[in-house]
Parts: sequence; structure tokens; C-alpha cells
Amino acid sequence: MSEPSTITDPADPRLGDYTGLTDVELRRRREPAEGLFIAEGEKVIRRALAAGYRMRSMLLTSKWLDVMADVIAEADAPVHVVEPALAEAVTGYHVHRGALASMERTPLPQAAELLAGARRVAVFEDIVDHANMGAAFRNAAALGVDGILLTPRCADPLYRRSVKVSMGAVFQVPWTRLEAWPKDIEILRSAGFTVAALCLSDQAITLDELAARNDEKLALVFGTEGTGLAADTLASVDEHVRIPMDAGVDSLNVAAASAVAFYATRPRGELVQ
Repeated sequence: MSEPSTITDPADPRLGDYTGLTDVELRRRREPAEGLFIAEGEKVIRRALAAGYRMRSMLLTSKWLDVMADVIAEADAPVHVVEPALAEAVTGYHVHRGALASMERTPLPQAAELLAGARRVAVFEDIVDHANMGAAFRNAAALGVDGILLTPRCADPLYRRSVKVSMGAVFQVPWTRLEAWPKDIEILRSAGFTVAALCLSDQAITLDELAARNDEKLALVFGTEGTGLAADTLASVDEHVRIPMDAGVDSLNVAAASAVAFYATRPRGELVQ
């Protein structure tokens, strides 16, 4: 058990993992380089621990000591207790959930390893919005997606906002980063996947048509929030697929589109309500 210690100085070096959490550029550079990420809120911290991530430290306001007592009892890491005002001074925002934990990242698997045994995977190309990333992971966890592949420029799924929006689903769905996109489409093909891009294209089949095929192995590719998928990607995939729209709407937010596509293309009889 780690005995909680009270900290009153916002410059205390023990709080270093939690400084400047609202500085997106700083945290995007720092967290992967230092092998850490921040879990915010009781449920997310518990889910990170249940998924096997090791805690570096925990930052709590005093009213959360009882709520997190069992976690503290099992923690092999420092537990820092601070006043709400000091937590805000350190992190840069009002920590209304009252509990933060710094967690250690684990090595990402190779793409071929992630694909072994999978039937449904998602590929996200250049998704830079952390909220969309978190929502997409939550959709994937809820709708039976076996794994997620991210192109090099995608946002970090373990960034605090992504984790928060996903409600910890980023800890449930296996994921990794590709190194050479769209060349790495060949990794999917060699594993037996049909690669289908969600896009607006004259040659696109409808999502209903794709779902009716019930491909044994299917990889769904989703493009960036603004311009969609790159031309090289569209030229490399096996299928172009569109979600039929009404009312003059041509597309959905990428997170919403992923939910529709994941549900429609789930393996028959696999999703239990």
C-alpha cells in the first residue's frame, strides 16, 4: 500500500507528470517520449488498471480518498493529495473529477500480430481530433471491432481527452500504428482482409451492399475530418463504400460514420445485445 502524501507546492517535482495538461502540443510531444499517459476520473483509472497498465502515481483531492481507497491499498506507486486550487494550478484546468493517474504506456504490437485471428478491423487515416479518436474507439469496443490501425499522423488515443471521451475503451480495443501508409495496405491483404474505404466516390457501392457480402475478413478505412481519404489510399483499396444519405447531407462526422459502418458490417450473429 502507498501511504498518501499531502503536497502544498505546485512546483513540487513529484507533480511533474501532471503539469500543463491543457497544453496539447506539449503533451503530444512529452507523453509518448516519456512513456506515460494520464487517466482522468475514477472509472477511467480503474479501467486502465484492469487492462494491465502500471500506475506511476496518482493525484487526488481529499474527498476522493475514500472512493479510491481500494485502488490506493493496491497501488505500488505514490499517491499525492492536493487541494482543488493546487490541482488547477498544476494541470491548467479545474479537475472536477478529482482524480488523475499517471500511467505507463506499453509497447505497441506489430500490425501482423494485431491482425492474427481478427475478422473486423478499422483503419483511421490522419484523424487529428482527439474527441473523434476517443469516440471511434468507444464505437469499436461497443460494436465488436477486433482491432484498430492508425496511420502515422493520427492523434494519440492515449491523450487525456481521447481516453476521457472513449470512457476507457482505448484500453479495450487492441491498436497499433502503421509505419508506411498506404503501402501498409499490403499487410492487410496478406492477412486475408478485404480493404474497404468509406468515401464519396462515383464507383462506390453502398454500405448495405458491402454488408450483404459478409466478408470473412474486412478492414474499414476512414479518412480525416476535413478532406477525407488521400487519393493514393483510394487508389490502393479494394472497395469504395458510401453510406446512403438523405436531406441533402453528403457525409457524417467520422466518429458517427464509424459507428454506422461497424454495426452494419459486423459478422452475422456475432453481436449480442
